[in-house]
Amino acid sequence: MKLLNANGICYQELNKRIRELLKQGEDTIQLQGVLGHRYIGAGIKGNRRIIIKGIPGNDTAAYLDGPKVVINGNAQDAVANTMNSGCVIIHGNVGDTAGYAMRGGEIYIKGNAGYRTGIHMKEYYNKKPVIVIGGRAGDFLGEYMAGGIIILLGLGLKDGEELTGNFCGTGMHGGAIYLRGSIKPERLGKGVEIAAPDDGDMVIIRTYVKRYAKYFGLGHNEIMKGNFVKLRAYSSRPFKSLYAY
Repeated sequence: MKLLNANGICYQELNKRIRELLKQGEDTIQLQGVLGHRYIGAGIKGNRRIIIKGIPGNDTAAYLDGPKVVINGNAQDAVANTMNSGCVIIHGNVGDTAGYAMRGGEIYIKGNAGYRTGIHMKEYYNKKPVIVIGGRAGDFLGEYMAGGIIILLGLGLKDGEELTGNFCGTGMHGGAIYLRGSIKPERLGKGVEIAAPDDGDMVIIRTYVKRYAKYFGLGHNEIMKGNFVKLRAYSSRPFKSLYAY
């Protein structure tokens, strides 16, 4: 494992050094002193691992294609933007638009997620993107979602705190959102309905909850004791009436 101190280095220089190390054959890089550095891991391919200590900036792991990125802290906006494959593990909270347009790979967030998490998620051939959020999510969760899976666990919610914000699933026309808990109908976006998960859904949920629990040192059986609901689109063309005569 190669150690790299980001303190006092601009994000362009830091990313240049990361790429040089990877080109030299390093398969694991640990970054220290990260504070708002953007684009860490962007476009990196292959069986590599980047461990980040600190708070990375926007577009961390954007266009990621295979590696594992571990963030030991919070993360800013647009983590895993247009991710193709790989895994991002965040030991804290994440800002807005995490998983924007991702078409493969997995994101695990120990804490909360901001607005528009999973916006424009899509499936691509045999790829199915997954986002698991341990806490709560802000408005527009799964907006325009075309495929993939979002699991929202609601762990550690305070009394009276809602699991998700408003407009959940607005424009959703594919994929599935699983909530551990309940959601008020008025918080749903148009075109989304609440359903009871079937046996197949529960297999999916348990698979990814196990991984989430393993990454963060939690007991998955305790998490699975909660009641889950499924959100799904009841139309593949939710805005048909706006654009078709």
